[in-house]
Amino acid sequence: MDEVKDTNELIQQRIQKIKDWKAKGINPYPLRFFPNSTSAELIKNFDASNTEKISFKLGGRLHAKRVMGKASFAHLKDKDGLIQLYATRDDLGEENYSLFKSLDLGDWIGIEGWLFQTQKGETTLHLTSVTMLAKCVRPLPVVKEKDGVIYDAFSDVEQRYRMRYVDLVVNDSVRETFKMRSRIVSEIRNFLTNEGFLEVETPMMQPIAGGAAARPFITHHNTLDLNLFLRIAPELYLKRLIVGGLDRVFELNRNFRNEGISTKHNPEFTMMEAYMAFGDMESMLSLTERMVISVAEAIGKGTKFAYGKDMIDISSPWKRVKYVDIIKEYSNIDFSEIKSLDEAKAKAKEVKVDADGCVSIWKVCDEVFSSLVEPNLIQPIFITDFPKELSPLAKSREDDPRYVERFEPYVAGREIGNAFTELNDPFDQKERFEEQVKQREAGDDEAFMMDDDYIRALEYGLPPTGGLGIGIDRLVMLLTDSHSIRDTILFPLMRPE
Repeated sequence: MDEVKDTNELIQQRIQKIKDWKAKGINPYPLRFFPNSTSAELIKNFDASNTEKISFKLGGRLHAKRVMGKASFAHLKDKDGLIQLYATRDDLGEENYSLFKSLDLGDWIGIEGWLFQTQKGETTLHLTSVTMLAKCVRPLPVVKEKDGVIYDAFSDVEQRYRMRYVDLVVNDSVRETFKMRSRIVSEIRNFLTNEGFLEVETPMMQPIAGGAAARPFITHHNTLDLNLFLRIAPELYLKRLIVGGLDRVFELNRNFRNEGISTKHNPEFTMMEAYMAFGDMESMLSLTERMVISVAEAIGKGTKFAYGKDMIDISSPWKRVKYVDIIKEYSNIDFSEIKSLDEAKAKAKEVKVDADGCVSIWKVCDEVFSSLVEPNLIQPIFITDFPKELSPLAKSREDDPRYVERFEPYVAGREIGNAFTELNDPFDQKERFEEQVKQREAGDDEAFMMDDDYIRALEYGLPPTGGLGIGIDRLVMLLTDSHSIRDTILFPLMRPE
């Protein structure tokens, strides 16, 4: 309570400063200010031997301040870093120097001045003018000491996610993570464009939720009096484009799935999906491996880097293991030999996996995989040959139709993607959809819906095609050593305060 009281008092003090400034004709929120340089540029290009007093303009937040009578030192923090400031009453004048002394940490200011080097060798801007740009009314969190312990006053993770605007101000590492995310997305675009893929956009509101096994969010269009679903995946629309003759397409897309929140899941997330005519599972496997390596090298990460306590090696080739085989390795259960749902549930119970709610043998199998296998997949690995039942959009293997030509790449204990040889037989696809509808009617609300228009598109002819989806948020987690998906999403979904 004392901290809340102290904060409220500081807020009132800062509000009073605004009133005082306005009374003196100072606008604490002026219309505009145009910097002509940044702190990093000035420090990098400073030549101490050049005594010419060239004027520079910077804008940023006041980061620190040390008032010493007629002269003061401070630090300005802008988008590139920190630079020391030197202010004197003689150079600024009585009114401007008084303004400078009354500034609080976090205030946005515009400054102008010339560079010099202090006796300690620090590049410093000697101020000739100060302009108030925006008052920081609420005090920024700072590092404090309590009972001999140093702690971060903004260490509450929930508050950091909820107030990302403050998190970005006070935590440099957070800001760097999101700069890196932007670079990663840019490099993915560059890689796919160089591979001959065309970036496209498909609907985010869809009459049928398709392309993935997930519960959708529902919205309503008033004019058409039509219920629509927020996109759970762009897959079926992107394959329609392959039918139309756009032979290589990709989309960086926002998806929405009405599911739980965890370190690996956020209801709103970003995917990259790519489809290649005359490709297959092997084509997409090669594309995945090359793309991840290319992006990691382009951002300076390289092919060997630390992730938590593990050293990850993404250099080629990645290991490959069949889905059923790796489950047998970690659980000693061979699901290819199980004949009934009851037997599958009993086997799962023996290895302490709760599968009571599962409606089929392969659903039980997937629970065992998630619980016992996935956390152990630290080094990059392709899990291949998934059961047909779990892959309603993938083409069956010719040698064993129970399984499909599909893989999922795993690294650091997480799936980062999904890919397969696309099912292009409209009759087989319709049967698969019909089976999914039966599962949906039996209570599986993540099963696929029937999409008659997609079947019609396939009837016009989809050439042999490979498809790939990569979870951008999870890839960013890997490449920034982040351990919660919410650390890679600027504004993750939170409960209301």
